[in-house]
Amino acid sequence: MKKIKKVFILLIFVLMLTGCAKTLKNSEGKVVQVPETGQNLISNILCQPSTEKIKKMYEENNVDISKLPKCSAFKPTSGGYEGIWSTVFVKPLAWVIVKVGKYVKNYGVAIILITLALRLIVMPVTKKTAMQSENMKKAGPELEKLEAKYRDAQDKQQMMMKSQEMLAIYKKYNISPMSGCIFALIQIPLFFAFYESMNRLPVVFEGTFLKVFNLGTSPLTAIQNGQWYYLILVVLVAAATYFSFKMNKTASMNSDQAKSMKMTTNVMVVFIVIASFSISTSIALYWIFNSGFTIIQNLLVKRGK
Repeated sequence: MKKIKKVFILLIFVLMLTGCAKTLKNSEGKVVQVPETGQNLISNILCQPSTEKIKKMYEENNVDISKLPKCSAFKPTSGGYEGIWSTVFVKPLAWVIVKVGKYVKNYGVAIILITLALRLIVMPVTKKTAMQSENMKKAGPELEKLEAKYRDAQDKQQMMMKSQEMLAIYKKYNISPMSGCIFALIQIPLFFAFYESMNRLPVVFEGTFLKVFNLGTSPLTAIQNGQWYYLILVVLVAAATYFSFKMNKTASMNSDQAKSMKMTTNVMVVFIVIASFSISTSIALYWIFNSGFTIIQNLLVKRGK
């Protein structure tokens, strides 16, 4: 299982090296930002910006955007082949964001709807993962007894017997060791595809949500400009992350494992909260509603069990 995870992560890493977003830099090597929003401009955007000010910023930094289609006319085939990652994942998702955004007339709402739609599509898989967590809790007492039974085991025969008994317990409670990492493996490419798509679409970082949140603005930049209400996004990211992690914990751990997992979870939550100050509103919306979906799904699974 560990080997499969490593191969999958390596594959995703290789794919992301092709067609990734490239930050625009000026002649002095400094990152070009939109002063009002703090949005880092991307040199390989997928379509033309709609505002004259941003168009001028690209022209001043020697980026020819005249050959790019308008965002309303963008297609997955626009710009030709840019590598597997961009062609297969980023561009099709960007096209869906543009189409839904045009239909609902708001790209913040479009991001939320697409996030929920994608989660519904992969729900049969992620639901099984949530059910595995509940099954692990049921198997917890028997797994603890097994650990106690073979606590001092050292020779290969005893370890083999332990493995066989553990597999028997897994079979009894319908637990598949592989399913525990499926959710994470699905999340990784989805998150980075969203991140790439939204960064490379000017219509997204030029848009607003609820008429007060600029989709390209980060809470840190907003706070520096006196817009303290952007802290709401940080709070929601923190809450959604904490509860989604908390509901995914397994009851079959011993006390030492539980303490270690709790510490790891707390560190991850703190890290994500700190990072949330620097992510754009569009990414925050994806994270909040994606994590919120996980929480609701797990609650439904628990109630069903």
